[in-house]
Amino acid sequence: MRPTPHKALAASALGIAALAAALLPVTPAAATPPTAPLAADCTPAQVVTNGGFESGTSPWTQSSSTVITSRSGQSAHGGTSFAWLNGVGSTHTDTLSQSVTIPSGCSSATLTFWLHIDTAETTSSTAYDKLTAKIGSTTLATYSNLNKATGYVQKSFDVSAFAGQTVSLAFTGTEDSSLQTSFVLDDIALDTSGGTTPPADSTRTPAAPSYTVSLSSNTSGTVWTGHESATFTNASSTALSEVYLRLWDNYHGTCSAMPIAVSNVTGGTAGALSVGCTALRIALPTPLAQGQSTTIGFDLGITVPSGADRFGYDGAFSMIGNALPVLAIKDGSGWHLDPYTNNGESFYSLAADFKVTLDHPTTLLVPATGTSVDTPGSSGRTVTTATASKVRDFAWAAGPFSKISGTSAAGTPINIYSVSGISSSSAQSMLTTAKSAVDAHAGRFGAYPYGELDAVIDNNFWFGGMEYPGFVLDLVSTTALTHEIGHQWFYGIVGDDEYNSPWLDEAFTDYATDLALGSTGTNCWNSVSWASTAEKITNSMAYWDAHSSRYSTVVYGYGKCALHDLRRVLGDTVMAKLLKDYATSHWYGVSTTAEFKAAAQAATTTDLTSFWTQHRIDG
Repeated sequence: MRPTPHKALAASALGIAALAAALLPVTPAAATPPTAPLAADCTPAQVVTNGGFESGTSPWTQSSSTVITSRSGQSAHGGTSFAWLNGVGSTHTDTLSQSVTIPSGCSSATLTFWLHIDTAETTSSTAYDKLTAKIGSTTLATYSNLNKATGYVQKSFDVSAFAGQTVSLAFTGTEDSSLQTSFVLDDIALDTSGGTTPPADSTRTPAAPSYTVSLSSNTSGTVWTGHESATFTNASSTALSEVYLRLWDNYHGTCSAMPIAVSNVTGGTAGALSVGCTALRIALPTPLAQGQSTTIGFDLGITVPSGADRFGYDGAFSMIGNALPVLAIKDGSGWHLDPYTNNGESFYSLAADFKVTLDHPTTLLVPATGTSVDTPGSSGRTVTTATASKVRDFAWAAGPFSKISGTSAAGTPINIYSVSGISSSSAQSMLTTAKSAVDAHAGRFGAYPYGELDAVIDNNFWFGGMEYPGFVLDLVSTTALTHEIGHQWFYGIVGDDEYNSPWLDEAFTDYATDLALGSTGTNCWNSVSWASTAEKITNSMAYWDAHSSRYSTVVYGYGKCALHDLRRVLGDTVMAKLLKDYATSHWYGVSTTAEFKAAAQAATTTDLTSFWTQHRIDG
């Protein structure tokens, strides 16, 4: 997404970098990216056992049998069980601990856990009730009733200093004599890494998803009904007893009037909705062993709300982003069931295949992810069949658009769809921009793999622009459209956890946008001014939702400036090769901050430790 000044909660980062005349060298695009893995220095591991508390209490030591629980009153971040410390409302102490061994030989060890705090305390200044997190004798953090928040927030700590040691990971909660505070923990993980090879994508499951969708619209394209099925494989050595569907666009409604309605589930049993009705648990009839595949199906109803949004209709034009339910990811940290964020993106999904059939009135054009073919339907209707391979999501639009088409110099077909009020000269300008941008990005990071590229242009978009695979929403803006097309590589091809690591797509895409537009970010890091010691480029959307006015400045602006600085440290040629090789090695995979840092370090003999510290890039 590209925030604009129209959005009060995100300041534009467009003015951070100064324009310069020279572009970085362009590496010719390969038709098919190489797949040879890089060598690893250590075997990445997750060393906390039963961090999601789904396997009983072992090996945790708890102060009472009620700490690890699934009882009512609180809810899990993932699965059904969690650790509930305190919440008594009188003088009380709860403890939870586990002995962990952090292997030697890995340069990085990161502890993460999800924490929810609610309290009956009314003070805004006094910490009456506290939770302390420790590893060995070191206190990592102390939280209190002052840190109360709606929902879970992920916490992350660098514990690399304990490599080669067996230490106690411990949480202690204390309450004073009155007014309860509950400290709820879930999905605790301690990941070690340090080689140039990321943890294998096979540790993320359900893997190799394939979606088949058939929908029919009303006359205006604002209501769609039909059926969806999802076939997937369990890649984990742990049997899979459940999956979660993300119904992201239920954020735009209420749980009593949901825009995304799933019913008549087959292949599993639907459970309760959670996370603001954006997550639906489906229990599988029998646990799915490693390497086994299965299919779930369900009837689907989509009701598009009013508003020029990434999911909404603007007059006669409907934008339908994130409307198809997709499978959540489970990895070493458990199920990723983050909340929807309207400031940026929460979306984290594996590359999948989609075949989507959209039956609609012939008067409506339907641009969509993938390559589309139109065939006649019943009287006055058209059936658009869109097929897309190795994409992380699927989006479409519907309306009486004006359409112009062209082909980039490298051969990518491009379609520009404009709403009413967009002049033909503006549309032509956007077509020219799209041709240039897709070829510039492909030259640096690898050939564009998604067939055609559709761009829907509407100057009423409050969010500036929004990316989907092969499909973008945008204003009439050269910079914004170049940015959204850059997302085809960073988020689309090179995936990431957009909620917990937004810089991996936004900063990298803004850096790519600078290069495509001829900006080298000269001295842009010199204008950096941090708001607090807690502010870091690598903070999650949980942090940025609480500090929304700084999101664009830090993640987009400081993030791309850090990459420009890294280029100056490594040199233009080395930086260009690093990013091309990194994209190649993560093609259709998932990137993490630790993996990028390791790849950058492997590209130079200069110790980058102080660089990451100065630029506040943790992980």
